[in-house]
Amino acid sequence: MFQIRWHARAGQGAITGAKGLADVISKTGKEVQAFASYGSAKRGAAMMAYNRVDDGPILNHER
Repeated sequence: MFQIRWHARAGQGAITGAKGLADVISKTGKEVQAFASYGSAKRGAAMMAYNRVDDGPILNHER
């Protein structure tokens, strides 16, 4: 398994990027997760998005 962590400011497209990457990777037959972690929902606030990729089922659903 490998994980990717995206650091950005809200509104810069990190969530869209993580979801787009997950769509592409899922077409290769791998299991993938994409999710975000952010505080207040306002433009410019610090946030992180994550991808998790593995050949088999991903049992970890934590950050």
